[in-house]
Amino acid sequence: MENIMKLEFLSKSSNESFARVAVSAFVAQLDPTIDQIADIKTAVSEAVTNSIIHGYENGEGVIKIVCKIIEKTVEIEISDTGKGIENIELAKQALYTSKPDLERSGMGFTIMESFMDSLEVESYEDLGTKIIMKKTISNK
Repeated sequence: MENIMKLEFLSKSSNESFARVAVSAFVAQLDPTIDQIADIKTAVSEAVTNSIIHGYENGEGVIKIVCKIIEKTVEIEISDTGKGIENIELAKQALYTSKPDLERSGMGFTIMESFMDSLEVESYEDLGTKIIMKKTISNK
């Protein structure tokens, strides 16, 4: 591991943009392209928003982010101690949403998977969820 950053903040929607900027500032040391930074920021936004809306159901809790740089790869771990995901495979299906009453598209995991090189989801009911995303930064 070449570098690591840890961050904790309350599950307030106003902190979503803070998380995006903090992660992108950390990743900047790899000299990513504008598109790579945009992809990372979008994936982080989706993961943090899922923690706020689904994990804590707009209640209050703590969201943790751990970013690691290993050579040219950034690994981003976003976790909460919220209610967890009952069925991960169902939740990862495009357009699926557990909150159809909200104006949500159900595309969070699909976006994370398409913008990052890999996505892992670990979740346990009543214990929380951990998302691990990786992206290799190529300066081409």
